[in-house]
Amino acid sequence: MSTIGRTSGEALRIKEEGGPTLAGRRDLVGLGRAQAPGPVREENPLRRNGLLGELSAEVLGTFTLIVFGCGVVAQTVLTPFSAGAQSIHWAWGIGVVMGIYVAGGISGAHINPAVTVALAWRRDFPWGKVAPYALAQLVGAFLAAAIVRWNYYEAFNKFDPGHTNKSQVVYNTYPGNNSPDMPAISQLGALRDQIIGTAVLVLLVFAIIDARNTAPGANMAPFIIGLVVVGIGMTLGADAGYAINPARDLGPRLLAFVAGWKDAFADQRGDFYAWVPIVGPLIGGPLGALVYDTFIGRFLPAEEPEVGRLPEEPETGRRVEPTT
Repeated sequence: MSTIGRTSGEALRIKEEGGPTLAGRRDLVGLGRAQAPGPVREENPLRRNGLLGELSAEVLGTFTLIVFGCGVVAQTVLTPFSAGAQSIHWAWGIGVVMGIYVAGGISGAHINPAVTVALAWRRDFPWGKVAPYALAQLVGAFLAAAIVRWNYYEAFNKFDPGHTNKSQVVYNTYPGNNSPDMPAISQLGALRDQIIGTAVLVLLVFAIIDARNTAPGANMAPFIIGLVVVGIGMTLGADAGYAINPARDLGPRLLAFVAGWKDAFADQRGDFYAWVPIVGPLIGGPLGALVYDTFIGRFLPAEEPEVGRLPEEPETGRRVEPTT
């Protein structure tokens, strides 16, 4: 991820003071993406990233997230080398941190369709990029799940040669985490869980990347967002496995289907379930963004631009485009 402390407003100020020019990006309003690191000479201005580069970053950023996430579940479920639920919570959080660091400098590291939709609705991220970003995130998750399957090939076959939900839990979420010790969680209960969990995630992401609020400095936003995911796992993870990300669940679920898990889209009761970790986060993400803007964002001073957003002219409200 690029330097979180550098906003588009700073780029404009550098230009006005006769210093080097930075290229502003209106669309990069994701997890702390502001500008490319370091100054650039006037005679060699930054070339703007194209959509292909942004999608490539989303693929690899989501890939990184899922390698850590599905990887730790595979190690916990399939092998004796595990620290239990705590290792799962922390590895998912680390995966988020590393995924943001991998992709943030190019795409903003949304690595989650629910985040992308929320940014499009509340932060002017172009709606035309929402579907390509979501597809890139899905591809990254699918490829990461394939790597986990390949790496633990022997462990999968020994642990569950019949490819049942006993081992499919490595790939995707279930109501009640597929645990016999949990009460029966209905699909509507799991949907409720996903809406709440994703709303909490996006609300806190919006707070963390808002430079008008107490945004973390020194490029620490990825680490803080990773802690958010750890906290959600520790507090809201039992009812439905805290997918809180449609790509995180659907990508590995598709890989499970391709790899021979015949009930890949069902829950442990045999009912179609794959819709829950898609619809729930897509409702919860925008809801969390709306809650933040309603209770916090609208009361913050308007003169400070958010991380990655262009400042506005006070007279007209129009965004100021920096000179490239």
